[in-house]
Formats: sequence, C-alpha cells, structure tokens
Amino acid sequence: MNQTFAALQLGPAKRAAARVAAGAYAGSGSGRTQPYATEAKKKNPYSHTIKLPQTEFPLRADAARREKQFRHRCTDALYEWQLKNNRGPRFILHDGPPYANGDLHIGHFMNKVLKDIINRYQVMQGKRVVYIPGFDGHGLPIEQKALETLKGRDRDSLDPMEIRKLARNFALKAVGRQTESFKEYAVMGDWAHPYLTLDPSYETNQLEIFKAMVGRGYIYRQNKPVYWSPSSRTALAEAELEYNEKHVSTSVYVKMQLTDESVARIGGAGKVSALVWTTTPWTLPANRAIAVHPDLEYVLVQVTENSESGSAGYQLLVGKDRLEAVSAMLPEGSTIAAVCILGGKQLEGLNYSSAVSGKQCPILLANYVTSDSGTGLVHSAPGHGQEDYELGLANGIEIYAPVDDNGRFTSAAGAALAGMEVLGEGTRAVVAMLRDAGVLLHVQEFMHSYPYDWRTKKPIIQRATPQWFANVGSLKASASESLRDVKIFPEFGRRRLESFVASRSEWCISRQRVWGVPIPVFYNTSSGEPLLTAESISHVIGIIRERGTDAWWELSTEELLAPEYRADGNTYVKGTDTMDVWFDSGSSWKMLEKVSECSEGAYADVYLEGTDQHRGWFQSSLLTSNAVRGVAPFRVLLTHGFTLDESRRKMSKSLGNTLEPARVIHGGRDKKKEPAYGVDLLRLVVGSTDYTHDVSFGPLVFAQFSDTMRKIRGTVRFMLGNLNGFTPDMLVPFEQMSSIDRYILHELRRFKQNAQSAFDAYEFYRAMQVVSNFTNTDLSAFYFDISKDCLYVGAPDDLQRRSTQTALFHILVDYTTALAPVACHLAEEVWEFFGPTRRALGKTTDSVFQEPWDQTRSEWNDPDLAADWTALRKLRSVANRAIEAARTARHIGSSLEAELDVYVPLNTRLGQLLTKYKSELCKVYITSKVNVHEVGGAETDGFVCEDRIAAYDTETPVRVVSRRSSLHKCPRCWNFHSTEESSLCGRCDDVVARQQ
Repeated sequence: MNQTFAALQLGPAKRAAARVAAGAYAGSGSGRTQPYATEAKKKNPYSHTIKLPQTEFPLRADAARREKQFRHRCTDALYEWQLKNNRGPRFILHDGPPYANGDLHIGHFMNKVLKDIINRYQVMQGKRVVYIPGFDGHGLPIEQKALETLKGRDRDSLDPMEIRKLARNFALKAVGRQTESFKEYAVMGDWAHPYLTLDPSYETNQLEIFKAMVGRGYIYRQNKPVYWSPSSRTALAEAELEYNEKHVSTSVYVKMQLTDESVARIGGAGKVSALVWTTTPWTLPANRAIAVHPDLEYVLVQVTENSESGSAGYQLLVGKDRLEAVSAMLPEGSTIAAVCILGGKQLEGLNYSSAVSGKQCPILLANYVTSDSGTGLVHSAPGHGQEDYELGLANGIEIYAPVDDNGRFTSAAGAALAGMEVLGEGTRAVVAMLRDAGVLLHVQEFMHSYPYDWRTKKPIIQRATPQWFANVGSLKASASESLRDVKIFPEFGRRRLESFVASRSEWCISRQRVWGVPIPVFYNTSSGEPLLTAESISHVIGIIRERGTDAWWELSTEELLAPEYRADGNTYVKGTDTMDVWFDSGSSWKMLEKVSECSEGAYADVYLEGTDQHRGWFQSSLLTSNAVRGVAPFRVLLTHGFTLDESRRKMSKSLGNTLEPARVIHGGRDKKKEPAYGVDLLRLVVGSTDYTHDVSFGPLVFAQFSDTMRKIRGTVRFMLGNLNGFTPDMLVPFEQMSSIDRYILHELRRFKQNAQSAFDAYEFYRAMQVVSNFTNTDLSAFYFDISKDCLYVGAPDDLQRRSTQTALFHILVDYTTALAPVACHLAEEVWEFFGPTRRALGKTTDSVFQEPWDQTRSEWNDPDLAADWTALRKLRSVANRAIEAARTARHIGSSLEAELDVYVPLNTRLGQLLTKYKSELCKVYITSKVNVHEVGGAETDGFVCEDRIAAYDTETPVRVVSRRSSLHKCPRCWNFHSTEESSLCGRCDDVVARQQ
C-alpha cells in the first residue's frame, strides 16, 4: 500500500514533528518551544516585544461540521464559475455510470474522488471542465431490487408495465440518494443535469447507435449457445460473469457404442465403444457428435473385466496418450491389451449410438481436441458450447438444447428427465441412466473454477437460444488499432483490454427482461423472419423520443410499425428482448457530441473506472464507438484497483467488512471508537494511494491520516500566524531577499514542478509524496526551524523578517494550490483565513480554485544558490550529531547553548562557502555561534563529529566540535549572545529600544 502521506513526519527530527503537529509557534528542536512557554509563566518583561504568530485557524479540523461551510463554494459554484471564466480548452472526463441499485460504498467514493482530483487540477490549469455525472438505470440488478420491495405479491403475475414502473421508481430514488452522497464527497460536476440511461433522450441516442450498427451489418440474430443464467432467466455477456473457484462438478467417462459398420471399418470385434469424458453430464441428452483431433493417435484396446459373475470383454477406442489414465479407472483385476493404433483422420465418419438419446451420430475432426485430459475423444453438444456449436455448424448438425429458461430439462430430453434442474437432480438422473445402461465407466466429483451469474451468485449454463449479437470479429481489428493513439495507465491495462477484445468474436446484446431499452425488431408471424431496417428503427426512435421506451410495451405492433410495413401483406409481432446494459452504458459517448469541441477523434479526454471495466464499459464503449465512428471514444484510459480491508481482503457483504463512507465522514454512535473524520481525510487517503493497485481502507489507515491532517494544518497554521498583519508595503523584492529566502523559493518552484509532473501523469500519490517531502524536509525541519528567530524576536520592520514573510506568502499560496485538488475543503478553509492578507496583496479570488495552479516564477530558479544550500544542509546534519552528543552528555540543554567549531579545508568550495556565510551559520544551525577553521589548526575540546560532505561533485572532509558557549543567555531571544547574565544581547537591546 503506497499511502505515502500516512507516514508524514514533519522533519527528520521527531522533535520538529511534534512541535508542528502540536501547533506550537515558538522554538524548534533547538529548545525554543518549552522556554517560551516557561518564560510566559515567569511574566517575561519582554514578552510584549516578541511577535508570536496570531491566527484563528484551528489546528483541529472539526471537519464533519466545518467542511459544509466551504462545500458549495468549491463544488456547484465553482463548476459554474469555471465554465464561464476559464479561457482554456474544454476538458471532458466522461463518467462511467454506476448502477442506481442501492447505497454507495467506499469503492464508489474512491472512483468519484479520483475523477474529481483530475477535474479540479484541470480547472486550476485554466481549462473548462465538463463533467456530467451518469447513472445506469436499466438492467436486471435494478429490476430484481425493485421486485424485492414487493411483499406478499406473486411477482410472476405482474405485467411488463407494472415491472417497469417499479424499476423506474426504484432507480430514480437510488439516483437521488447517490447524488446527495456524491455531492457530500465534494465531487464537482453538473449535478443538476446528470445523464440517466433511462431518460428518453439517452435511449434514443442508444437506438441511433444500434441503427447505425444494423446498417453496417454488425447486428445479427442466431440460434447459438450463450451464457444463460437460470436464476435470472436471461442471457448474459461475459462481462456479467464471475468465477467460483470452489465449484464442484461431476465428471463421467461414458462408452458410446459404435455401429457395426464402423466397428468393421477399424478392424474391431464384438462390442466396441468410443470412450468420451465430460464435466457436464447434463449435456449428454443433447450429444450430437464426438470430436477427435486429426493429428492425434488413438488406440483400440481389448478390455477384460473380472467380476464375481465371471469375465466380460469389450473393446474401447481411446487416445493413445490417455491410455494409462483410463487403465487406472478399470475395475481391479481387469486386463487391457492394444488391438491396433489408428490416426485421428481414420476415425472421421465413424458412427455411434449416443448413450442417452440412442440417436446415431458421427465422429468428426476438430483441432480444439487435446490429449491433456479426458480420453482424447470429446463429447460434442452443439447446443451447449461455442466450440461444439462451430463444429456442428460446419458439419450441418442440429443445434439442439432441450433446456428451458429456468435451467430445467424440457420434454424433448425425455419423460424421465423433463422438469429436472440440469445442474442438480438432472445431472444425478443422467448419471443414473448411464449406470443402468452399463455405459458408465467411471464417475467422480471435482472442484474447479466455474462461471457464475455476478448478480445472483449462482452457476450459469451454456444454452442455445435465438439471440441478437454484435459481430465483434469484424470490429476488433479496428478497435485494437484505435487503441494505439490512446494513453493507458497503468500500461498493463492496454494488454488486458487488447486481449479481451482479441479473444472475443461476438457480443450477445439481447436480454430476456422487460426493464431496459427494447431491441426494436418485429417478427413475421408466418416465417419468423425478423424485420429490422433503417426505416423500421427510425420510426420507433421517433416514438420513443416523444414517449420513452414504455411505448414499446404500451402501443400495439401496428402503431409501432413504420407506415410502409403496415400494409405490405405480412403480419408482424414485436419482439420482447431488451438490450444488454453494457450496450446501454457503452453508448454514453454519443451524448458528448454536443459538448465536445472535437468533431473528429475521441470525444472524451479521460475515461477512469475500475480494472473490471476492461471487459465491461471500456470494451463496450470502444466497440460501439468504432462501429459507428471508427475511433476510440477516449484519449486517456485510467484504471484503479479494488478496495480491500486492512487485512488485504476484498470487501464484501458476506465477510461483513464493507465500509460506508458516511460512517467514516460522520462517525459512528461512539465517536471515540468511530470518530467523525470528515470528507477531506478520506479524499487524502485516496489521493495519497497508488490507486492502480488494490487499496486498503480501515480504522488504522484513518487514524494515520488523521495525524497527517493535523500536521498539514499545523504547517499551514504556522504560515498564517506569521503573516498576520503583513501588508503590501512590507513585501521585499526578490533580489533584495536574503539568501535562505531566495533558496526556499527555488525549492518551492522545484516542488511545484515535481507536483505538476505527477498530476500530469495522473500519479496523484506521487504528487502527495512531493507535498509530504516538501512539508517534512524543506519546511518544518529546516526553513521554519531557522526562520523562527527572525520572525519572533526580530524587529517588525526588519528587512530579514519581511524577507521571510514575503517567502511565506509565496509558499502558502503554492502550498495551498498544491493541496487543493485532493483536500479541497481544507484548501478553501486556508484561503478563507488567508483572506485579509492575500486580498491586501492583490489576490481577491473567492475560491482557491480560481487561482492558477503554479504561481512560482522563473527568476526563482537558481541552481548555484541551491548547490550552496544543499551543502549547508548536509553540514547541518553533521552539526546536529555533534550537538546531540553534547546534549546526551548533559553538557548543554538546548542547541542554543552550543558553540560550534567547524574544521574544513578553506581552499575548497565548501570551505569558501562556510567562510562566506560565517556570520549566518549560527542561525542555520540554531546555535549561539559557529567558528570556521582550517583543517589542522588548534582544536578546541568538545564533542566531535566527523564526516565527508558530498557537494559540488566532490567530497570534502569536515570535523565539527560542539561545546558550551562562554556567553550568557539573552532573556528575550534565548540566544547565548549576552556578555552579562540577565542582560539583553545587542540585537534585542536595539529592537526593544526601537519599540519604546
């Protein structure tokens, strides 16, 4: 879990982290913090001359209450403002519609917040963001949920319009609840005008796409095997399946007796059977062929079984490579002897009697047969499998499936099986029939991966029914080609999407439900031939545009027929199938025609959804867009992982580990156990995590980020407090600023560029890591530490103090804008408290999101200055070790009591640097004095630390000696600069005199 911000420590020294986290303004690890507090207790006579930070910005967020004050400003008002006022190009992140079938979970939160982070960043880049939230309002999940609300009523007695009314009302209520939740998450968008797949305008767009695909020959109807859910009583697309790794199936080895003529052809004798193996015994009543591989070798063997009733002999035809495995299944004491070896091609055209139906069927050649398992001879039921179907189609074999919508045998399977559930009692009955007929060689149960209906969580079957299909085979080449120009993050998503498209030849788009968009087809009552033309579809579209899809069920066939077909001498009946919901959502790109500024190419800049959408919405959108426009609908494709609990388990209701965002935001009943963390904390978790992998959420994660949020607020509070009273006349021009202040602005520019690079790459977690490092390393433990002396005890109008305040002003602006896309409420709160100062300095915007993202200046870039300060900071770590050694030995208390002697070759660049900054080094190292000596000079006694400083492309040896200062502590600034005890140092004496 790359939750980078969770480990945020404000500075390498824990003492510095504690100081900022506690919101203290005075002192540092040097020892200033506690002395100021002590001085106040003693009524320090100089306290009124010290400029401590002043701000009402609270350290604790009280987020659940305070965030509401800023939400409208940074959501609805901002969305409207940026469309009117930003001057950049439009930016469209197209929302994949969530199902409107229930309340939201943490996965919804992560998905929408990731999108919102992108949109907010683009707003601050000056672009006009178009984000129209979507809701998927059709389909079986909603229909089932709606029917569950009925109590004591027979659902089967409802007519289609009653079901549709229930489903529509249920979906619209869910849309309302979900909308309020998404708005609470501070997701900025056009919530007043979302797109709903159940709206007539959307449905007509979808039917226009369907009509175009019909016109281009992509849509056809065929009686062929599809994934069928008996529990849902509808066909399913592959994207609607999930796999149960612990499903238990029954496998059987069955003897299919060859005809006498076939026995003679291969030189057999007596009773000869082809031995087949199947893991779906319930498909044996539909057996219509046996498949063998043309290049495999098969062996005819003589089997003699010994039993109490004597010996019985027969011959079996099995794959040569499977003979050993088959031998192990024979009864103990049986013997087996090879009669002859036959090539697969020699078996083509042999006939046998099917074990259950008794029907005479052929042996056919098929390249999909292997000798890895089974017997090398494959039972083929063209009505129950895709490969079997293709084999049957190529050889003119009946596509036969004696199974009904409920997954039960029909009477065509025989009276003994009729009405039985094929996956339950039907399977057991078939096995019993095989045993009674003496053709069952072996039976066993085994556990394996098996497809289940993702909604009902029950197993599916393959079953031939007349369905409507989209020809993916003729689309996938152009679809794959169109992905070449698409940027896909992470990169493995490209391989995943391309493989799903490449492995697919067709898309079953018809569903046997009433809550959805109808397939606008009519059937000739005499021939059964479908009527599906541009004219017939256009007429239906015109009706639906006015009345919605309810019209398909409310109007008669004659009213729905185009005028030219009402008197053509034929009678028709309207179809009852609806479209796959993936066709619904996959048509959503068409609604962007009116808002996109791109007439050619992709309409959307970004699609972002979970990794499961590679075979769902991403793929259906890609296929429909290519079918109609010949392009991918997106320029950038992003995918995120799933949500896990802290034990890295996938969240599910069955495990009881699901997480409701509202419970984290508002807290549970016991606020001590389940605090109200607010929205921004959850947003910070999402923004700080590598979302391309699965993401963990839980109490420990929230507690870590709660600490992080307080540390961030402490950092901001320090800057706000020290900018109190800062006015335009106090600004210091860049060229007049002190070296350290110009250096920190160089680092600020580098920080902002690195954050921008991460945001541009959609790597928000890396941007937050950049913020974390800048907060920890550059601000809290370094710049803030050093700056406190001039800020607190320097003269109010002192150039150094004003220079530092000028730097803090610039830092606060760009620090806040860097946080804004992720922690939007916090950024707005900072902007509010920053108001008096920033307005006085010309920043009069109402919202931080009305500010440009990067306000750093090119003149701040100074690599030479940065090289100097990098060397000084490296030496600072050596000095700290020498000071800590003295403190550990109780030779000194705070670092201000120390005086340092630094020994370095003065002719080196490092030596020259230390000489140049000699008078300033005590401020950098927060000591009372620093002396610089040539290596080899007379050394003082003290606590020694030696090291080599890597700077300026070389290493320079240094030796730092820490000792107690011989001077006295100044009662005002606490530096050991006074020549007499309890007297002010020269600097403080001057400052106090000027304030009197």
